[in-house]
Amino acid sequence: MRINDALVLDLLRTNNKVNEEQIRILLDQQRTEKKPLQDIALANNIITEKELTEEYAARTEVPFVEIIPRNLRKDVLKLIPERIARQYNVVLFDVREDGSKLLAMEDPDDVQALNFLQKQLGINIRVYVATRSNILSALDQYRGNISSELTQVIASDKTTAPEEAEEEVREEEIAENSPTAQTVNLIIEDAIKQGASDIHIEPRDDFVSIRYRIDGQLKEINKLPKKVLLALVSRIKILSNLKIDERRAPQDGRFKANFGSGQYALRVSTLPIVEGEKVAMRILNESSKASALAELGFWGVNLQRLEYSLTRPHGMILFTGPTGSGKSTSLFSILSRLNQPGVNISTVEDPVEYKIPGVNQVQVNPLAGMTFANGLRALLRQDPNIIMVGEIRDSETANLAVQAALTGHLVFSTLHTNNAATCLPRLLDMGVEPFLIASTVRAVVAQRLVRKLVPENAESYKPDEITIKRIESAFGITNDEVMRRVHQLELEAIKGHVGAGATGKVGLGTETSTTESSIERLWRIKENVGGVSFRGRLGIYEVLAMSTEIQKLITAGSPSEAIQDLAIKEGMITMQTDGLIKSLRGQTTLEEVMRVTSER
Repeated sequence: MRINDALVLDLLRTNNKVNEEQIRILLDQQRTEKKPLQDIALANNIITEKELTEEYAARTEVPFVEIIPRNLRKDVLKLIPERIARQYNVVLFDVREDGSKLLAMEDPDDVQALNFLQKQLGINIRVYVATRSNILSALDQYRGNISSELTQVIASDKTTAPEEAEEEVREEEIAENSPTAQTVNLIIEDAIKQGASDIHIEPRDDFVSIRYRIDGQLKEINKLPKKVLLALVSRIKILSNLKIDERRAPQDGRFKANFGSGQYALRVSTLPIVEGEKVAMRILNESSKASALAELGFWGVNLQRLEYSLTRPHGMILFTGPTGSGKSTSLFSILSRLNQPGVNISTVEDPVEYKIPGVNQVQVNPLAGMTFANGLRALLRQDPNIIMVGEIRDSETANLAVQAALTGHLVFSTLHTNNAATCLPRLLDMGVEPFLIASTVRAVVAQRLVRKLVPENAESYKPDEITIKRIESAFGITNDEVMRRVHQLELEAIKGHVGAGATGKVGLGTETSTTESSIERLWRIKENVGGVSFRGRLGIYEVLAMSTEIQKLITAGSPSEAIQDLAIKEGMITMQTDGLIKSLRGQTTLEEVMRVTSER
């Protein structure tokens, strides 16, 4: 979709995305690079592709849709031949009971495409607009089922040695065009199509298990003959620049691949286990754009406090949570937003998961002496404005980060603690002076990821007394005042306050009055539902903002419980409460929230 420059400017101004000085810079850059203003704004992270398309949709009164590629029905998709769909960048994503066909287009003003498609499908077409990247991802679903393709490839493989043969791999087994190479490509491509974050290739006694981690959950997708294991692992090692003949020690590598509409980096780890060598591959989409904070799940008080911290010229903002809780994604979103031509952003990471154009990203390499501490020292000599340290693991890194914040830099980093309040005593344990923590830390964000409910496969219900008691115990809801507070926050979201988003109109507040308890209605998966119950993931957060009273507690060496209690009194919304509100709004289930916060 190509939006004319005048409309792009109007959209940016209307939504307060830029001030007049930024507009002047954008127009100067446009004259220099001779590119459409739309491309300049996207490249500078002024607005995301999704935001721009949504604004265009609202202005032109064409409904916006975000397609979930893996949930497309093949019989519906193929009503338009793949060649035609790719030619016009269109996707038929649903057919309703009344016979109307729902069509997503990159450019709904393409009259020629519409005329042709009406001849193909009939006149009962409802047109939606979607982002170009979303449509391209959806078009990749024209491929068939991976199981049948893998079966055909393996059956045609005449090069793989029988299972009882010696553990040697021949060159023809792992060549570029070999069935083994095709098998690896099919597994990776299928994982990407299904939205997996990780691929596990695991040897068992009699077969090789292929599992994907989708929305945080591992699922077995396929079983392959045990005889293909050696060639399969060797092919992945070649791609990752690893030693083929080293099978007794773990190895780590990385390679890039283009599939469909995107470029992906795959981080590879091999591990010798009893049954053979196991491979795990983390999939990183290098074509993905950063999401806005509200899209990640920040809203209300949490969003306001984080936004305020980002406006400060110096200090530390810390993110905490276990591995896989979305900390890197949050930092990617923030750094992409702060990334401007007049700002020098430098990072030291292990590993570099998201590539951000214009940001100086350093990979930790202990063998070469590039630790977090040494990398941070080097960054401080590079005239940075903003620094991101992937993780504070030791006293040296902690003290260096604090000193960087004291000397006029905005510093971001992560720690592994259960909640926001325990993050501050953790710095004390690392030898950072209490008064330095109090004067440098601006905010601490704790987070988890919950799976998002599919609206059409969910229903609301009234919980019984046992469930309500369970909620009161698990979420610390012990009196009417707290109950009213939770309900007030939920109603604010529904009424469209900060970060409520489109989902704000779904859930409890549309059916109850302000006098009702905030746990009068919850959401659950429908019984005997067909299709997917969860789709994607959403963050639940707590943002502890530094106040004078909390600074006093830190300086006095108070325990994390005292800091937590005071932060709640000052208005902090805990992760449990944030999750509870999101379950009231129909975005997730109570069970999901309790699952990810149970360790607390």
